[in-house]
Amino acid sequence: MPTPGHRLFARYAYAPNALGYCGPEDTHTLESVACGSGGDADVPSLARRFSGAWPYQRLVAELSGIADPLDEEVGRAYWTGSELTDRIDRNRFGRRLLDRLAAQAGHYWAHLTPELLGEAAPTHAFHVFGVYPWSRLLGSGAPQPLQVLDSCRIGWGTVTEVREHDTVVRSSPLVFDGTALGLGPDRECVTRYRVPGGGTFVSDLSVGDRVAMHWDFVCDRLDTQQEASLEFWTRWQLERTNLRLAARAHND
Repeated sequence: MPTPGHRLFARYAYAPNALGYCGPEDTHTLESVACGSGGDADVPSLARRFSGAWPYQRLVAELSGIADPLDEEVGRAYWTGSELTDRIDRNRFGRRLLDRLAAQAGHYWAHLTPELLGEAAPTHAFHVFGVYPWSRLLGSGAPQPLQVLDSCRIGWGTVTEVREHDTVVRSSPLVFDGTALGLGPDRECVTRYRVPGGGTFVSDLSVGDRVAMHWDFVCDRLDTQQEASLEFWTRWQLERTNLRLAARAHND
């Protein structure tokens, strides 16, 4: 059996990896680990090849005095936020993270400067809205930036129907009014929860379950505290991203 931390990483990393967006070409291993098997898999080696998640989990572990970057507490802090997230000095984290990312970034990532420190947090939400360039493309008029941001962030919602191959989840979509990002009114959306082999990451998925979603895939069941933390850090990040968007609009 995989460790809880390895399984947590695999559950959240699987969907973008399966779509070819990040990580190594070893989706089958992530799928097995996320489903609770594949206990002999070398998850640390796989995780190191995720240029997004790995620097965060490694730095969260370092700043928290936790030896293993794939410890379950570290993974929870990064993917959904937790009490550990709140205990980390955000300025210290941001400076060290930007130093590491800038060292491997090209001109496409020229925005990774100290000006971004006001948005920095040891979470996936910061990577999506602050580090990735998509929030800077919202004014283009094309739908893709908003769609990517909404899919790449970790969403949450309530299962309203479970079907053989997919489920219906009621959740708040990401919206953009031309000036600011926010969360819109709840809506129902069809979401995948089975992998090609037929397995699931959430056992006995049922109507009423509160779940986390990544790239339109149900990757986790959330308890009340985990859902509240995910919502808090998502809204925290949106507030700070919107400050940057407003400043850019003013300068334009």
